[in-house]
Amino acid sequence: VPENMSTKTVNVYQIVKKAAEIFDLPVPKIVISNTILPNAAASGPNPKRGVVLVTTGLLVQLEDDEILSVVGHEFSHLNGRDPLVLFALTASEYLFRVYLSYFFWPFFMAFGYLYLLFALSLVYFIAKFFESRADLESAVKIGQPQVMAEALRKIGFRKLQFERVPAYRVQGWIGWDPHPPIYFRISRLEKLKTPEKVKHPLIQSIKDNVRGLLAALR
Repeated sequence: VPENMSTKTVNVYQIVKKAAEIFDLPVPKIVISNTILPNAAASGPNPKRGVVLVTTGLLVQLEDDEILSVVGHEFSHLNGRDPLVLFALTASEYLFRVYLSYFFWPFFMAFGYLYLLFALSLVYFIAKFFESRADLESAVKIGQPQVMAEALRKIGFRKLQFERVPAYRVQGWIGWDPHPPIYFRISRLEKLKTPEKVKHPLIQSIKDNVRGLLAALR
């Protein structure tokens, strides 16, 4: 009923512009998707031709500083040219698979499924490095790791319920999802008391992801 409705105004352009200034990048094209699911994404071959997508679900559920942290995460992807890197990675795997199936057909017929399972799991595990780095870079440049953690808690609260089951935690690491488990990302940010001391976000993220996987396997 009308008396129970509320409205919220978010200046998305100003938030994206602020993130662009922090990352010293041009303001990308902004796409608003009228979707209830809270999400954001970035695409484009380089920062000058970048696109940042934000859903209305994210704008409704998050506060402005949380939206800024999430947008900062996406700017890290643009700054690192992650969409292009991941495209090259998946294309290389596909070409290698075609080469393998053409020249080693008996091997591929016998072990093709196992190869596909291993190769795609590896590709998605490598993709987790870039997602973790984006979390770190957003926390370092914007300086609000706790805010970023709270934003992730709101975005991924349903996944957090599943991740309470130990078996699901392992699946979150080896499954075909480019994002690390939400519990890992939140815990990592909450422990980040001095983000300015992080000098090599990608190297640190690789180490943290390997430790996270090993901890889930115990």
